[in-house]
Order: sequence, then C-alpha cells, then structure tokens
Amino acid sequence: MIGLLLIYFIGKNFYDLARENGKNGWGYAILGVAAYYVATFIAGMIMFIFPLTELQNLILSEDRIDQIWIGLIAMPFGLLACWLLYKWLKSRFENVDSQLDEDVIDRNL
Repeated sequence: MIGLLLIYFIGKNFYDLARENGKNGWGYAILGVAAYYVATFIAGMIMFIFPLTELQNLILSEDRIDQIWIGLIAMPFGLLACWLLYKWLKSRFENVDSQLDEDVIDRNL
C-alpha cells in the first residue's frame, strides 16, 4: 500500500511540474516513477554485489531473502534519485524559460 502511495505522489509531482511548463505530463510522470524503480533496483543490486556483514545478516536469514528489508533499505536511494531528477528538470525548465524571455526582448529591439 505504501508503494502505491509513493508511486502516486512521485508521478503527481512530475506531472504537475511538466504541466506548469507546457510539457507532456504523462511522459514526465512515467519518467519519475521509472527513475524511482531504476534507482531502487541498482541499490538492491549493489547490496548483493558488495554485501556488508551486518546488512547481510539482516537481509539474508537461513538462505531466504527478506524482501521487506531490501525494499526498506533501497527506498531512500529511489527517493533521492527522484528528488535529484526533479530538481534537475525544474532548473532546466527555468533556464529554457529565461532564454525564451531574453530572445523575445532582443527581438523587440
């Protein structure tokens, strides 16, 4: 249930950002959710490639993988990736808008 709420809020924030800047909202919403899943997947893979003994004892118990622990540990990496992508897109959209304003002012002269 938490995962569905997380997907909703990530998608909604990216959708709103895109719509404010005249872009396709659904494409950016899907991009935000995909960034979350890719970052959590990479974090999960790193946990198994470079296992730490304490972390490995938490995740691996009696030859079975506890998926809840993996998800909870990898979630901050996905949120960080979404936040960084959101900030980058926001600054990119603001730079494009400022360049358009400068071009309009120069055309009037």
